[in-house]
Amino acid sequence: MNIFKKIERELQLIVSQLKSQSALPETVITTKIEATPPREASHGDIATNAAMVIAAQIGKNPKEVAALLAENLKQMAGITNVEIAGPGFINLTLAASIWQEALVDIIDNGQDYGNSDIGQGQKINIEFVSANPTGPMHVGHGRGAVYGDALATLLTKAGYDVTREYYINDAGAQVDKLAESVHLRYREACGETIGEIPEGLYPGDYLLPVGQLIKERFGDKYLNAAREEWLVPIRTLTLEAMMKLIKSDLAALGIHHNVFSSEREITEKGEVDEALAFLESKGLIYRGILEPPKGKTPDDWEPREQTLFRSTQFGDDCDRPVKKSDGNWTYFAPDIAYHFDKCKRGFSKLIDVLGADHGGYAKRIKAVVQALTDGKVTLDVKLCQLVKFMRGGEPLKMSKRAGTFVTVREVVDEVGKDVFRFIMLTRKNDVPLDFDFAKVMEQSKDNPVFYVQYAHARIRSIIRNAGTELPEAVTLSDNLSPHLLSRLTHPEELALIRLMCNWPRLVESAATGLEPHRVAFYLQEVAASLHGFWNLGNDDLGLRFIVKSDIELTAARITLVRAVAVVIASGLRVLGVEPVEELR
Repeated sequence: MNIFKKIERELQLIVSQLKSQSALPETVITTKIEATPPREASHGDIATNAAMVIAAQIGKNPKEVAALLAENLKQMAGITNVEIAGPGFINLTLAASIWQEALVDIIDNGQDYGNSDIGQGQKINIEFVSANPTGPMHVGHGRGAVYGDALATLLTKAGYDVTREYYINDAGAQVDKLAESVHLRYREACGETIGEIPEGLYPGDYLLPVGQLIKERFGDKYLNAAREEWLVPIRTLTLEAMMKLIKSDLAALGIHHNVFSSEREITEKGEVDEALAFLESKGLIYRGILEPPKGKTPDDWEPREQTLFRSTQFGDDCDRPVKKSDGNWTYFAPDIAYHFDKCKRGFSKLIDVLGADHGGYAKRIKAVVQALTDGKVTLDVKLCQLVKFMRGGEPLKMSKRAGTFVTVREVVDEVGKDVFRFIMLTRKNDVPLDFDFAKVMEQSKDNPVFYVQYAHARIRSIIRNAGTELPEAVTLSDNLSPHLLSRLTHPEELALIRLMCNWPRLVESAATGLEPHRVAFYLQEVAASLHGFWNLGNDDLGLRFIVKSDIELTAARITLVRAVAVVIASGLRVLGVEPVEELR
């Protein structure tokens, strides 16, 4: 049950009734009416903007409209107080029984609590990671990987039909360089001394087993063969090995994509020609000469005629080349074909998760999706800012295995999947993030992942201890009767329940804003509320979770913490983190 949605529906019914009584015009629209937690707890339980939304439409004073709505709200069961505040906000106070009974809904739904249907099955494609298949994933890919995966889970919880997709950049010069690097390792596996890896090739030790694999597959067939003989077979086998490595790295993060799309396949199937022909039929492809770059013109710049896409017609800063003067495609052309393919697969919304260095790319790809679909398909480009990895305040050193970077697997192997994922979601995706190995592993309230996990482990400990000290209270807690729940009257208990009742609303707002980091913030808030109530019991024995002299109160509080565990587990599930049963 979403209490806030329930109040919004009640307000819409009141408006409908007032229309039927001619107290409000029939033209009043209620879609923008909201019921939200007030900014200050002293203002009640729920605040609504209904009066201001209606007043703006009918040209009346919001307080006058608020007074009209307030008279009707006072008649609603479960509302104990109605106040008009500020420019026309209406603040509502609900009976304690409303919050107490909400625990039943939370426990009955389990981790499905908070599920929403706002997505209405809308098909969304989230493309994320899409690292060049030239080696293991480096830590720079880790943030986008976690963000994209958590966003997909969040949107699924909000009722969207989500596809996770990886675009394999397996065409172009970089994969040929990769094949050349592996050919060197193949020669090395065959007994040759290859010396230093030439500049421009990939030096990492991760290619050693690939060279061995080539030897086992082909023997000495390509040892002294010309490049044109071995390039395609070695490149093909190498790409398979690299994607297997990348998928293994992703699995270590708990990430599994539904679809892997190949740039090479798209190009070889003629889909680039098809997409550009479609744009040309709309008058959006032409031959022309671009203006020189803004600012200082490079010394090697010269005006030359190219095939261009009219992206300025869709809000871009300049038109974009799709074919070079030598007749080869630009890197942008296969991307056009790839997004055209996604649009043809029936997605109504596309989300591309890219690194911070792709900021200039967003406008052109948004422009082309708009052009390809006449604006029927929307594209959101989410940029993930850099992560600064440190150890005790010092920058992390490069990996010997990878050669030039630190791998995701190295970090996950040291701190664990759950710590890595949670920390990656403690900041909004477009804000830089610091990841210090010492801090993310310390067991203190300053470490958010520990603080939340400790709350869940503490709840499990409470229930285990209750089973030993007062087992009849544990049995009674399964009752969930209104009489039992009515024992939860302390302001901190009710505040904790109110906070849990905000979970369905937060799921919807975080999904709408594409902001899974808000789940991490919310979980820290829930954990703080639980820990805060625990601390009260240090000074007042009657506020402890287990009160041996009062079986009913203990049973009610066991019900309370069970609900908290459900909400924490539900939130951690969105983040891709497993709740712990105990901390050691």
